[in-house]
Amino acid sequence: MLRLLAVSGQIAWKALGRNRLRSGLTTLGVVIGVAAVIAMVALGNGARASVERTLKSAGTSIVEVSAGNFIKGGESMNIATGLGAATTLTRADAEAIRDLDNVEFVSAGMRSRTFVTVSPQSRLFALVRGTEASLAEIHGWTWIDGEGFTEADVQAGAAKAVFGQIAAARLFGDGVDPTGRTVTIHDRPFEVVGMMRAVDPDQDEGVFVPVTTLGQLTNRAEYLQTITVGVSEAGVATAVGDAIGALLRERHASAIKQTNSRVSLGGLQAPGTNPRMGPADDFVVKTLAAAQVTKGLYTEVAAFALANMPKLDSATMEEMSGTLNRAGTTMTALLASIAAISLVVGGIGIMNIMLVSVTERTKEIGLRLAMGARRKDVMVQFLVEAVVLSLLGGIVGIGAGIGAARGLTALMSWPTYVSPQAIVVAFAISALIGVAFGYYPARRASKLDPIVALRRD
Repeated sequence: MLRLLAVSGQIAWKALGRNRLRSGLTTLGVVIGVAAVIAMVALGNGARASVERTLKSAGTSIVEVSAGNFIKGGESMNIATGLGAATTLTRADAEAIRDLDNVEFVSAGMRSRTFVTVSPQSRLFALVRGTEASLAEIHGWTWIDGEGFTEADVQAGAAKAVFGQIAAARLFGDGVDPTGRTVTIHDRPFEVVGMMRAVDPDQDEGVFVPVTTLGQLTNRAEYLQTITVGVSEAGVATAVGDAIGALLRERHASAIKQTNSRVSLGGLQAPGTNPRMGPADDFVVKTLAAAQVTKGLYTEVAAFALANMPKLDSATMEEMSGTLNRAGTTMTALLASIAAISLVVGGIGIMNIMLVSVTERTKEIGLRLAMGARRKDVMVQFLVEAVVLSLLGGIVGIGAGIGAARGLTALMSWPTYVSPQAIVVAFAISALIGVAFGYYPARRASKLDPIVALRRD
């Protein structure tokens, strides 16, 4: 059977080569249909990723852990408060958080306000943040230039920096690509390896370096100021925050006990003075959505909002799921309508040409049957020709679809993503079109009477 298919493929290739223009025009419908499949799937994937990135950057799936704990006026709402300058948050805490359920990304962090210098005449006083490479995924950064530093750079303490677009414009000038340039931070030269855009304007104004590198430069290698956690979905952010709080209380039990035994100074609330409030933590765990909701509110109002955050998380998850489902349904319907019309037209074109080919080669078919060829052999030969014709259209269509997707990205700045699955599906569809629309002409050829066929002019 394999030999028969190989021989039939050779015959089909020669037959199609004798009428190249006709074969090319015949495959045009398949080319358009497959290209539509590739381009529309790429647009749908890009739109979905863009929506997910926007929702992610809005904080619906981010939990922030900060060292220290002080909430002014918290005692009036039975919110335990503690010292505002704790040094107990460590890299080991960040590693322990990675093992919790529904935790997707973890980025240890610290901050330092200092000058970032290009030359004696050009420098910027900015917030330099030591982070891990995963912070870009957590906040859904859009890379304008470069790709940032890697986890290997973090482990090695590499001198590499990523600029927010506003910080880059202030230091280098508008429209200047800083990637590849060298800046000085804390008297150490850093290579700029990327420029990004974020939804949070504070991040756009910042400069980001590996947390290990900043820890070495500021002599704080053992301690962290923040741990940023990206969870698997928005609806579990509050639950993950609670789990992080319980984990850190267990890990910091001795430090919390020691802190709460001290007498508070400087107007800070002494947690032990109010029996209704438990021991004050030496950290704060808050979802980023909660931080945005409670920003600028009085403590009483903020406490009420925080008490209802689980409901907000649930509503956010439902809204996000509904938005993505509606967008996916719309894209699927549009894809199906465009691709189906084009593919059907292409399939009909293949059927017509194969019927013409059967008519033109009637004597050849009669001769083969008279020489002892089985009807199945004739059917396989013409079916293979139809499939080869369709697959050629599919291959060209895949290339055209990828080109169209990249063209849309370049001309309209529209995000697109061509997945390997889409290419496989498009190729399979083109093969199926060849089988479906080539079957009737192949069967008709196999049913010819050899005597009648040989007498055909």
